[in-house]
Amino acid sequence: MPATPTASGVAPVAVVTGATGGLGEAIVRALAGEGFTLGIGYHRAAAAAEQLARQLPGSGHFAIAAPVTDSAALAAMAAGIDRRCGRCDVLINCAGTTRFVAHGDLDGLDDALFDSIFAVNVRGAFASVRALKSLLERSELPGGAVVVNISSIASVIAMGSNVAYCASKAALDNMTRSLARALAPRIRVLAVAPGLVDTDFVKSLDQAWRDEQAARTPLRRLAMPAEVARAVVAAVTQLTFTTGSIIAVDGGRPLS
Repeated sequence: MPATPTASGVAPVAVVTGATGGLGEAIVRALAGEGFTLGIGYHRAAAAAEQLARQLPGSGHFAIAAPVTDSAALAAMAAGIDRRCGRCDVLINCAGTTRFVAHGDLDGLDDALFDSIFAVNVRGAFASVRALKSLLERSELPGGAVVVNISSIASVIAMGSNVAYCASKAALDNMTRSLARALAPRIRVLAVAPGLVDTDFVKSLDQAWRDEQAARTPLRRLAMPAEVARAVVAAVTQLTFTTGSIIAVDGGRPLS
């Protein structure tokens, strides 16, 4: 029996966009460990998504194309989930993009990069909710269906990989609150906002910069992917009377 069964006793279905990234994979594994059937959303990494589906505990997991900037493709994704599962209980908007550009380098943050960041990080999350809304409304989870947007403390401290990234996460937080109000009571909407997470992407950045970020955090280290994943699981399975909230997993960084 799954750890969080629906009212009918079947395993709940969770769809994760950007599921093959370091943070997405940690979330997928954590939800599978709680008894969820996972829809592993990918953009280009089909083989990695299929391999991840095979590695998870439980059964019924599947890889599915989820290019979040393509609304027609997201509609096709939703139709595929409907045929396979008949509903969606949880959506984790983990797809995101950025590139390191110093905040003072305004010319380095060109229009194409700026637009791409907002298209993926903000519009992509909205489009995914829009595509899956009717399936989420069928959920029998205690507390209703759940959308969790993966945000960042960059939305609060205005420091991150670039100016547009910080702004996109602030927009995502605001949209989280708007959608929580608009979709209640059938669908809860929350955000989990990590500090700098020690993923492969972050490990590829300058070591001195990473050390500086850790030193600026009261807990003196970066977040681990598994810690963020546990916050997502808690938002879905434990915080059943919580919606519109931004849950920080940041080691106290805004305090410094």
